[in-house]
Order: sequence, then C-alpha cells, then structure tokens
Amino acid sequence: MRFSVLALDYDGTIAIDGALDPEVRRAIADVRRLGITVVIVTGRRLNDLRDRVGDLRLVDAIVAENGAVIAFPATGRTSDLASPAPAALVDHLRRHGIDIAVGASIVEADAGAAGAVLGAIRALQLPHVMVFNRGRLMVLPSGINKTSGLREVLRTLRLSTHNAIAIGDAENDHDLLYACELGIAVGWGSAALKAAADDVLEGAGPAAVAGAIRTLATNVRIAPERVGRRKVLLGVDRSGARQSLAVRGRNVLIAGDPKSGKSWVAGLLCEQHILHRYSTCVIDPEGDYVGLEAMPGVVVLGGNAAGPSPHELRTALRYPDVNLVINLSLMPHAEKWSYIRTLLPTLADVRRRTGAPHRIVLDEAHYFLHEPDVKALLDLDLGGYTLVTYQPSRLHADVLAATEAVIVTRMTDARELELLAAGGQWAPPCTAAIAALELGQAALISSEAAECGFVAPVILAPRLTAHVRHREKYADVPVPAERAFVFTAADDGEQRATTFREFIRLLAARPAAEVAGYVERGDFSRWVNDVFGDPALSAALRTIEDQFRLGRIADPSDAVIHAIASRYQLAA
Repeated sequence: MRFSVLALDYDGTIAIDGALDPEVRRAIADVRRLGITVVIVTGRRLNDLRDRVGDLRLVDAIVAENGAVIAFPATGRTSDLASPAPAALVDHLRRHGIDIAVGASIVEADAGAAGAVLGAIRALQLPHVMVFNRGRLMVLPSGINKTSGLREVLRTLRLSTHNAIAIGDAENDHDLLYACELGIAVGWGSAALKAAADDVLEGAGPAAVAGAIRTLATNVRIAPERVGRRKVLLGVDRSGARQSLAVRGRNVLIAGDPKSGKSWVAGLLCEQHILHRYSTCVIDPEGDYVGLEAMPGVVVLGGNAAGPSPHELRTALRYPDVNLVINLSLMPHAEKWSYIRTLLPTLADVRRRTGAPHRIVLDEAHYFLHEPDVKALLDLDLGGYTLVTYQPSRLHADVLAATEAVIVTRMTDARELELLAAGGQWAPPCTAAIAALELGQAALISSEAAECGFVAPVILAPRLTAHVRHREKYADVPVPAERAFVFTAADDGEQRATTFREFIRLLAARPAAEVAGYVERGDFSRWVNDVFGDPALSAALRTIEDQFRLGRIADPSDAVIHAIASRYQLAA
C-alpha cells in the first residue's frame, strides 16, 4: 500500500504545552516536499491552534475541534461539519460555575467536570457525547470525531485513509488510528492507545516523532500485515473456525485446476476488498467478474473489441473509492496479450502517483506474466496484486518469489504441485490434501501449514454477487482457438466454432450424416463439459446423444441447437 498521507495529532504528540516542536516543523516541511499530504488532527479550536503555531500553511489541511471543523490553509477555506455548540448547554454550564471554552461546535471543560456536564446533557436531552483527552473533556454532536473530519478532508483532496499513517497519544485518537491504514501510538502516551495501535513509537517526546516522520517518508510502501485489523474472510474450516487473510498490500496467488473455483474465490476476495473501501481493479480476460458491478462504487469498462484507453483509466481512477472491472472478454486473445502488457504498467504508474487502485487483480495470469520483463509490468515492490492461474509453473520466477500468500483450490497436476512445494509454499505432504479438495473448498497456505505438512480444507464463504460463468458469457465470448469445436468435412474443409453462437450457426448448416458421427462419438457433450465446464448442459447433450444411439431421435441437430439456445438465451 502506497504511503501518501500523514495524519498527526497535536498536543502530546508533536507539541508540548501547546508549542509545536521545531524539529517536527522541519520534518513536516521535508516530507511535504516529497509529495506526502500532512494533516494536523486535533481537539483544539482553529483560532487557538493558529495562535500556537502561527502560519497554518505548514500543513495541507487541519481537522480541528475533534472533527467538527476542517480547514485548508493554502486557500483559506474553512468548513463546519457539525451543528453549533448548543446555547442552552453553554448557558447551563456557565450558570453552574463550570469553566468552559466554546468553539464553532465544541464545548470544552476540565475532565473533573464530567459528572456535571453529563447531567446537563441529560437534562437538556441533547444528542451530544463526551470525549476525554487526558485532563480535558470535549462535548460534541454524536458522530463527530477525528475520523469523520479526516475522511472529509481526504474526500476533498481525492485521497484515501488506506494510504494514510496516523500518529497519536491519547484517548481521542483511538478512532483516528483505527481508521488509517497504519495507526502508531507514541510510547509516552496512553497505555490503552498503545495496546490498540498497530505500532508503538518509542521515545520521550515530539523529537522522536520528527525522526519517525522522516523514516516513514523514505519507504513509500506501508508494509503488508500478517495479522491485521482488516481481514477478508475466505471461509470456515471443518470445526467452524473462521479462516481469514490480512488485507494490506500482500501479493496473493490463487491457483488450482481449470473449473475448480479459482475466479470464484478471487471474486469473493474482491467483494470484501470493496466493502473495506479498498479501490480494486480487476483485469477480466473472460468476463467472469462483471457481476461485481452490483457492489458499491464498481464500474465495468470494456465489453467490446477494444479495451479502455489509458486516459479513460486515469479518469475513472481519479477518486480512490472507485472500483473497476476491465472486461476484455470480446477482445481477440492475441490482442489481449499486448493490451494487458500495456495496461499493467499504466496501472502501476497511476498507483505510484495517486495510491489507487489499492489492489490489482489479474485472471489467467499465466498468459501475461511469463516473460523476463515481468518487473516492467508489475510494481512488485509496492505489492497489492492478486494473480489467478491454473498454471503457476508458467509464471515468471520473480512473480512467484514475490508471492506472500497462496490460496489453492483443487489441484491435481503433479508438476504444478511439485513446483509450489519446491518454492516453499507448502511441505510435500500437503499435496495429497490439495489434490483431494472438493468444489467449494480451498486451502489457505500458511507458514504453520508448511511446517506441519498439513493443509486443512476451508469451506468457502458465500458470495454476495453472481459469479458469471455461464448463460450470456459464452454466447459471444470466444474461447482460445485450440479449444474451439472443429467441424471437418471433405467438401468444405475445416471450420472452427469458438462461441456458442458460431457453433449453432455451423451446426445448422452441417449435413445429417456428418452430425450423426459427432453425436455417436459424444463429441458435443464432451466439448461442452471440457471447455465450458457446464455439467448441466453437458448432461442434456449426453441424453440427446444416448437417445440418438437408441434410434429415438431422427435428427439430433435441432435438439442440440434447442438445448444450447435455451441454456444460453440465444435465438436459434
């Protein structure tokens, strides 16, 4: 995950007694010159912060009053995100002798006044909450916090919390650290915050934060997580225990036999990435993922003989909450190869500059990632790829070496199993368990599994969207030429059907004697089963073939055409 946003708490984190640490000020200037957006996120009122800091243009944006006010110093724009401080509450507290400070929306008091303030909120029936910040108490409308303010700032700047690192010290920083991709608590801060944070910055004060800011800026990638807050659910094991995979930045390989459920698994993970608000881009060579359009923020591009242009992609990815499915199912296979080899570097360049898409998914990866120039196609250092293949042996060694997690559906090819075992993905005894996986099962390969030589099958979680594998998909989507149905006749030579529509057209024109030979041998049912993986249609065609052999059908062409046309909603 690319690091492009730094969210900093103020008091206790980069400031002592209200004064900004000079070394932190210099560090902020340094990282901004590197293109990192810096936001101060504070409970202080904006005017109070200005009095303490001086020129607020030292940062790109400010979230003040614990999320109630945002400001963009370069333009002078300020926005209130919450209702004004209730006059009735202000009057009540002052009448009762409670010393308060009032901002645009916030009401501040000493933490010792919490009981009296809560009583006032209850008596006045206000929709407000109390938030503690060490020795201070803040009263704000429900739903207003540092995260809500930061999200509004980043939405305005077309940035994402998934590219953000937050640093804080106290009770009111919990939601901020949780919302950002990496949440860091300072070592001199709240014990509860340190326990909840992703990492703890050791040191004695803000000078340590200055050093951390510079260190973070030298590593553009937010490191992948092994055990993290955000996980995608793969399924449950036989005991019912949930089996999940940490989301952030990991390169994931999904491998298995043809028609064993690989793209179904990839779609399952995509759905959850999208729900976690990770911008996801799916390169879909065969049209298996267009059903994801039902998910929020998903746009399907392509679906014709020419894929979207680089300009169209950059336009679509201007906002980090957009998800793309690039449907290349109608593009000839030879053109897909050259197109995807141009598309991958374009996406890597966009992600290096903007941070999105956070995850790039490539199905049928073996067709496109086997040549020595693979590092020019993929930004393996930045990570965040999901690669789907039934032939991992065809992937370049650099791709396999960069894999950080492996999900395997049923795999029976001994050579492929040996390759992954030799690469250290699992111990050899695991191969039998992987070959025995059933449809609807997968194995999440972990270091523990590799050590013990045992893989526990995972029963895959249900999908939220339809997996497009049949129906309209193969009406006009061509299969590779080597998998076409070949009609051969002495008088007109060889004709190949690469789609069901072509198959029906050619079959309708074949003489009865030629068709009888295909039916006698069971060629039609075998082709449908082996190439399209449609057991229901294959069974229907097998019945027609059996009926013809028994002499109960005189002309099987019409029956075959009707079965296919009905299944795939084609006009015969």
